[in-house]
Amino acid sequence: MVATPGAQGGEQGWSSRMAFILAAVGAAVGLGNIWRFPTLVGENGGGAFVLFYLGCVLLIGMPLMLSEFVVGRAGKSDAVQSASRVAERSGVSRRWRVFGGIEILAGFLILSFYSVVAGWVIYYVWLSGGDFLSNALAGEPFRGAFPDIGQDAVSGMMGALFESPVRLILVHAAFMAVTVWIVASGVHDGIEKAATWLMPAFFALLVCITIYGAFTGDFGRALAFLFTPDFSKLTPPVMNEALGQAFFSLSLGAGGLITYGAYVAKDVNLAPTAATISLTDTAVALVAGLMIFPIVLGVGLDPSAGPALIFQSLPVAFQTMPAGSLIGLLFFILIFFAALTSSISLLEGPTAWAIDRFGLRRPVAAMLLGLLAFLIGVACALGYNVWADVRPLGFWGIFAETDILDTLDGFTGKIMLPLAGLLLAIFVGWKADRRLIEAESGLSGGAFALWRFVVAWLCPAAVSLILLFGLFPGLLTG
Repeated sequence: MVATPGAQGGEQGWSSRMAFILAAVGAAVGLGNIWRFPTLVGENGGGAFVLFYLGCVLLIGMPLMLSEFVVGRAGKSDAVQSASRVAERSGVSRRWRVFGGIEILAGFLILSFYSVVAGWVIYYVWLSGGDFLSNALAGEPFRGAFPDIGQDAVSGMMGALFESPVRLILVHAAFMAVTVWIVASGVHDGIEKAATWLMPAFFALLVCITIYGAFTGDFGRALAFLFTPDFSKLTPPVMNEALGQAFFSLSLGAGGLITYGAYVAKDVNLAPTAATISLTDTAVALVAGLMIFPIVLGVGLDPSAGPALIFQSLPVAFQTMPAGSLIGLLFFILIFFAALTSSISLLEGPTAWAIDRFGLRRPVAAMLLGLLAFLIGVACALGYNVWADVRPLGFWGIFAETDILDTLDGFTGKIMLPLAGLLLAIFVGWKADRRLIEAESGLSGGAFALWRFVVAWLCPAAVSLILLFGLFPGLLTG
């Protein structure tokens, strides 16, 4: 095992390569896979989007993920200090650590609103659990979900949650508390143990619900929708959405992967490990589509329902399906596991930075940062009711009509993440010492030359497009 950021506290890194893979897959697999990917596939026409997305993961996402791991292990510290150390060892300005700082801040801000959205999942776990329990007590545990409630009322459950500031804040607080507890427990006793238990449970639930959907839903139509490309739908806006999703889904630019890379032992070959993590994350997104769309299509719902697909359309679908109350409960537990493993990495990056920067003990750093993120999240939650008219960046055209949560989401996703990714690609592709990153990457010869060429040329161009079209969306539509 290797020393982690904040090594003055005597912590150690991952106990094995598999522990690292599970933790990193957990960081990447989150709401972006289970909620955002099916939503974007549905909104953007299915197969053509999926095909272009896969290309973006292979050509952009995977090389950048390896870059983050290389910087982390070479620097053996938090994202800021790791970037600074690699720059120093490469004989370039330590100001390049700015991309590490952007990543840490982006991850922290994402955590603040991510916890609010994950709180919605807790609310639906509670509703689904109560529904399943009432059915079980009535002697019908395998009946459809919410049998005594009309479809309009089921679809309106989310609206009822948004109208209650107290409920929103309570579920947000519950999710943040679990995240803080795990991160405060340490790398080995907290993050690694959580990943070791949560990820196998997540995969088991994913497979089981997918099999259920294949037999009870319309699996054939779902396969055709996901994997039959209609290239007439592959417009510039769709391609940019796919590129941005590949970046977002792999948790690039948020500080967690550099920090996780700092905990990796020298005998772990980073290149095949990064490939395994990237491909696993992508496979989860595809299986999530095969889990959701057979159910949605099987009951005649609209696959392009957008963000409402998970929290409004699917609960209605579970009403009419055999064992819907049980499957609904398991489905939202699965989403909770995915959200939690990602939130852990979002908090770990800033926590490692605070330990190194201020010499704080891990529990203190995790609790202070968790509390601050929670308070920002409270503002996001109130943006759905009490502060519904507040527009934090109303003076800025692209954010003129967005509420507090969507403004934070847009600012981090459209500006901070791609900016950090762009600087990372330039740093690793052009500035970092060749021998240093070659030794850390696990690549050599032609494979190393190809990877660095992609990082130096293709990745900056692609990430610049995400940044450019995020700031000026009108460019895509003429």
